[in-house]
Amino acid sequence: MTPSAGDVITDRAFADEDWGGLDLSAARFENCRFLRCGFAHGDLREASFKTCGFADAEGQKGANFAFARLDEATFQDCNLAHARFDGAELYGAKFDDCRLLGARFARARFHRAFGRAIVRTAIAFTNCNLDLADLAGCGLAGAALSRTRFKEADLSGADLEGADLTCADLFHAIVDGAKLAGADLRGAEVSGLDIRRLSSSKAMKITADQQFALLDALGVDVRPD
Repeated sequence: MTPSAGDVITDRAFADEDWGGLDLSAARFENCRFLRCGFAHGDLREASFKTCGFADAEGQKGANFAFARLDEATFQDCNLAHARFDGAELYGAKFDDCRLLGARFARARFHRAFGRAIVRTAIAFTNCNLDLADLAGCGLAGAALSRTRFKEADLSGADLEGADLTCADLFHAIVDGAKLAGADLRGAEVSGLDIRRLSSSKAMKITADQQFALLDALGVDVRPD
C-alpha cells in the first residue's frame, strides 16, 4: 500500500519503502512503523505522525527526509533517531516528546520569507532528545526548545538568539560560534558551557544559581562566602 495526500493510516508497519517525491501532505499516521523508509523530496506539509517509529534498531539507520517539505508537519512521541533532515523545509514544524538522537539537519530551513524584508522563523522541539544531533549552522532564532536535551549535540554556528531553552540540557554541547543573545536558559543544564566560545550572549537569561556553573566553565574559582 502506498499512502497519498490526506490519508489516515493507523497501526501499520512499512519496511524498505521509498516514498521519495510523493505527495503525502495532510496525511495522518498513528502508531505506525517505518523501517528503512525514505521520504526524500516528498511533500509532507501539514502531515502528522503520532507514536510512530522510524529507526532501525539493529543498524541504527534512521528515515531519510532530505529536502522534503515538512512545513507545519507535527511529530508527537515518535522515534526519529538518526533521521536525516538535510536541506528539508521545516517552517512551523512541531516535534513533541520525540527521540531525535543523532539526527542531522544540515542546511535545513526553519524560516519563511513574507516579502522582501520580512523573514520569520518558526520551529518547536519540545521535551525532545536531540543528543548527538547535528544542528550546526541552523537558524533557530526564537525557536521553542524547552525541556529538550542537546547533550554533545553540534550547535556550532547555530543562531539561537531569543530561543526558549528553559530547562534544556546543554551539557557538553558544541557551541563554538553559536548565537545565544536574548535566549532564555533559565533552569537549563549549562555546566561546561563556555560563553567565550559564543558569537553572541548579550541579554541571555539565566537564574542566580546558574551563574556559578558558567563561571566555573570560565575557570573562575567560585567559593561560598
